[in-house]
Amino acid sequence: MTCLRLILGDQLNARHPWFGRVDEGVVYVLMEVRSETDYVRHHAQKVLGIFAAMRRFAEALAAAGHRVDYLRIGDPRNRQDFGANLPWLIGRWQASRLERMEADEWRVEQALGEVFDASGLPHAVVSAGHFLLERDEAAKRFAGKVPRMEFFYRELRRRHGILLEPDGEPRGGRWNFDAENRANWPGDPPAPAWPWRRHDLRGLWEEIQAAGVQTFGEPSADAFGWPLTRREARAWLADFVARRLAHFGRYQDAISARSPTLFHAGLSFALNLKMLHPREVIDAALAAFERGDASLAATEGFVRQILGWREYVRGVYWARMPGYARLNALEARRPLPSWYWDADTRMACLRAAIGQSLATGYAHHIQRLMLTGNFALLAGCDPDAVDAWYLGIYVDAFEWVELPNTRGMSQFADGGLVGSKPYSGSAAYVNRQSDHCRGCHYRHTRRHGERACPFNSLYWHFHARHRAQLARNPRLAMAYRSFDRMDAAERAATLAQAEYYLTRLDSL
Repeated sequence: MTCLRLILGDQLNARHPWFGRVDEGVVYVLMEVRSETDYVRHHAQKVLGIFAAMRRFAEALAAAGHRVDYLRIGDPRNRQDFGANLPWLIGRWQASRLERMEADEWRVEQALGEVFDASGLPHAVVSAGHFLLERDEAAKRFAGKVPRMEFFYRELRRRHGILLEPDGEPRGGRWNFDAENRANWPGDPPAPAWPWRRHDLRGLWEEIQAAGVQTFGEPSADAFGWPLTRREARAWLADFVARRLAHFGRYQDAISARSPTLFHAGLSFALNLKMLHPREVIDAALAAFERGDASLAATEGFVRQILGWREYVRGVYWARMPGYARLNALEARRPLPSWYWDADTRMACLRAAIGQSLATGYAHHIQRLMLTGNFALLAGCDPDAVDAWYLGIYVDAFEWVELPNTRGMSQFADGGLVGSKPYSGSAAYVNRQSDHCRGCHYRHTRRHGERACPFNSLYWHFHARHRAQLARNPRLAMAYRSFDRMDAAERAATLAQAEYYLTRLDSL
């Protein structure tokens, strides 16, 4: 009697109850399949990182005494799809039962549900044991009116007893220190380099290429930097807490050409593959605060990202799929500019953010939201194209977290389910938060005319063309008052400049 247990590439949770004891009747199955590499075109480091982490996880399971069947991307038996591979694996092991963890992506959950049902074998689905809210509870919590993130976050703080006074009120008398966490980085204190590893993955990269997998971005196969095991991920967490947490909050919204990573944690790849548990990440930050190594504002700002936002977008996703992936409230239809794929633009901020993303598979959340996302929003790019780009280019991007962030928070394609307003910004925002404008081809102070920054005219064009939908939003009232106070000739010149740019997006 053999039970096959399927482990996906984002289910590398060494502390899952499955692995607490060795059972000779269980075979753990991991597959590298083209159906997962090809549904969008992925960054080379994303494919490399997931496959390399899977292989190391399988090796650790086998070393602990578990039985493991690992199907590599180039194995001639590999039919490159979970459903196509499972029947012959059942026959190979004479399996009498199937088990799997809940998938995090709706697409994968539906496919695996059909495959397991079609097998005719008894089967079970268990919790992935990773999130602070179980999936069904998260979906039910967001099934009706979507709560605002702030109130959801407070609810989880109380439930888990995080940063609370004995009477249940928040430490420091405030739930949210976001107002203190918006500073531009002046260059001091220095931003420590991340603890990149130098993994040699050239052999794996040759296998991936030989299998015909199409990727983009730099593979860095000879010196791959992301953590690939739980031990490496824990070392990365310790490095963040010791060297960057103290300044994370204050500078989390800053953008700088001098440091692409600033004081960010860089833990989302390890978290989303489940090499780290969110509670252990939170507890590490809390311990630093209690030792006096990080301020309350810095700690709260970081905890909010993990406890609040990460759990929040997952709730939106599971309550609203599959329809959420088709929402396009602003009826945006333009393709992404070609330079999203090669960073060949004269806009210094976007050239840096996209170039960094192509080189490392990473950009921090403000680069994603207020540079690449903001431009796509202002230009009216199709959210399907924006989703595919974000899902492909970032090593930490899985649909459950990417889709609400992109289609909701960034592109406002959900009409305000996630964000209370579109996150639109002109060059004034970019100049305030970054040091890119001073060396840019374009002039951040100009709305129109020679070398006028595209963010400016596109910002006003966006608000003008969506006035019927957005003018009543109280958070946008100031923007519309400013637009209405402009001289008529100034408004006309600004909108004409935007029209000119919108016909030439590829050449900006």
